[in-house]
Formats: sequence, structure tokens, C-alpha cells
Amino acid sequence: MFLIATLALFVVFTANVVIGASGGAQFMGDVGEMLVLLAASLCFVVVTLQREAADKSKKDNS
Repeated sequence: MFLIATLALFVVFTANVVIGASGGAQFMGDVGEMLVLLAASLCFVVVTLQREAADKSKKDNS
């Protein structure tokens, strides 16, 4: 679930940057952009920690 959230948030961030770089009107300001990127980063960290915990428990059970 967090992996999908990470991907969705990063796509929103990237779309905003691309639209702004091409001269269009961004749909988020600087603070919104920062918050979306922060949320994407936090979700990515959660996914990484969950996967590491799952790998560790597999090694311990083997």
C-alpha cells in the first residue's frame, strides 16, 4: 500500500515540475511541492523498512 502511495505522490510531484518547467501554470506552490515530496520520501522509507523487516524475519525462520 505504501509503495503505491509513494508512486502516486512522486507522479504528482513530477507532473507539477514538468508542467512548471514547460511554462504552464503549476497546480501546486512551493510549500505544496515540498510537502508532496516529503510525503513520498516518508512512504518510501516505510516501504524500505517493511521489506527489510520481512527479509530479516525470513532469515531468522530459516
